[in-house]
Amino acid sequence: MDAEYPAWEPPLCSELKRLCKRLQEAYRELREDLTPFRDERFYRLAPMRLYSLSKRHFVLVFVVFFVCFGLTVFVGIRGPKVIQTSAANFSLSYSSKQLKPIRILSNPLSTYNQQLWLTCTVQLAQSKETSIQTSFPMTVKVDGVAKDGTIMFIHNKVHNRTRTLTCAEKCAEIIVAHLGYLNYTQYTVVVGFEHLQLPIKEMNFTWKTYDPAFSQLEIWFRFFFVVLTFTVTCLFAHSLRKFSMRDWGIEQKWTAILLPLLLLYNDPFFPLSFLVNSWFPGMLDDLFQSVFLCALLLFWLCVYHGLRAPGERKCLTFYLPKFCIVGLLWLASVTLGIWQTVNELHDPMYQYRVDTGNFQGMKVFFMVVAAVYVLYLLFLIVRACSELRHMPYVDLRLKFLTALTFVVLIISIVILYLRFGAQVLQDNFVAELSTNYQNSAEFLSFYGLLNFYLYTLAFVYSPSRNALYESQLKDNPAFSMLNDSDDDVIYGSDYEEMPLQNGQAIRAQYREESDSD
Repeated sequence: MDAEYPAWEPPLCSELKRLCKRLQEAYRELREDLTPFRDERFYRLAPMRLYSLSKRHFVLVFVVFFVCFGLTVFVGIRGPKVIQTSAANFSLSYSSKQLKPIRILSNPLSTYNQQLWLTCTVQLAQSKETSIQTSFPMTVKVDGVAKDGTIMFIHNKVHNRTRTLTCAEKCAEIIVAHLGYLNYTQYTVVVGFEHLQLPIKEMNFTWKTYDPAFSQLEIWFRFFFVVLTFTVTCLFAHSLRKFSMRDWGIEQKWTAILLPLLLLYNDPFFPLSFLVNSWFPGMLDDLFQSVFLCALLLFWLCVYHGLRAPGERKCLTFYLPKFCIVGLLWLASVTLGIWQTVNELHDPMYQYRVDTGNFQGMKVFFMVVAAVYVLYLLFLIVRACSELRHMPYVDLRLKFLTALTFVVLIISIVILYLRFGAQVLQDNFVAELSTNYQNSAEFLSFYGLLNFYLYTLAFVYSPSRNALYESQLKDNPAFSMLNDSDDDVIYGSDYEEMPLQNGQAIRAQYREESDSD
């Protein structure tokens, strides 16, 4: 046998077997830690500060949440506008009743301007009562101007797209070109309207960019939220370090996942967009935002279902349907973002809302999946409220999460209405997502709302300082009847008034009797 096999083979096989055995044991331990108890009662879970809050404490939590959110809105109201506009200088001339190509030079730009739009408003020479809707081909050629004044060809060709001019009392604004990131200090745009057969009185071109003051405000507030989120994440993890992951409640597990994703949502790499002339930092920011928002949607589904079925959280039956619904929403949003960015890199006139017929199909698909998600979430909320409203502790977790989430959703709907209700750059999807803020308040309110929502959840779901001592008392079999009586007494008819007084009095009396013995 020694002649047939090398001397090094048996030790190697034994090491491989030992390594495989260790991996199997580690996987088994991790699986046991992640699998919740089938009987997920209060005394089996890691304690939450939620259980020790009285009615006044709950009111104080909501007051602090609204105060912090109000401060961000106030700072935003006092902050600068998001969009900076300036009239474009050009000369309009006719040749045989046709418009000659118009050359327009932009103002000096910096990376703090972030993006650049050129819009056009046509004023007709006829009566205002006349309604006109006509399509015409528009040509655009964009060149960059370097610091030394030399012309650099961005797209060494003339782009041709069909645009629709709609006029009622006045003509709607047309987006001529859009640049997602700026490589040069100035740009020259040549626009052609040769086939527009209308009596034109005047054409007004406007440059639109981000206000540099808003860009600086965005950098500082993103940095502030990144530091604050990192601090909250560390404190939350530190508060749960003494408890096994298997003892964590489903809210605590999801909060531990959402906090690092919130850190990415605030985008610690955002300053790279001002240092690197590339589309990648902007794409990374959109990816982080979509991942966090979809994780938040998944959190709501899992919590409202998990509170009702603590011992049935299997991968195929519990998580897979929810991942499919939310995953389709994430896939649709990311696909639209990548589609827009890639096409705009090759064509500054590209607008898939106008130019692509598949956009309507994607929009219908997104709305159908979103409707399925909303109906499923409402179904889970109704069933959870009907089945858990009389269960001690669990009903408190359900009521708090529902109340806080409802407040956040109402505020989000108001923000989105203010954000999309304005008629600014409405022909462009990127413009709607990124630049349809009237002021800094709409931007800061949305970021502050989600950040303070997660901070509130982290505070309420984290254990208190003496939580480990109380959990050790509850794990003692001698206190099992005391724990059951606490469930009835603490969160009975008077649990809002005296959350822990009775339980603490019983424990203190027991400790005094033990010391005397």
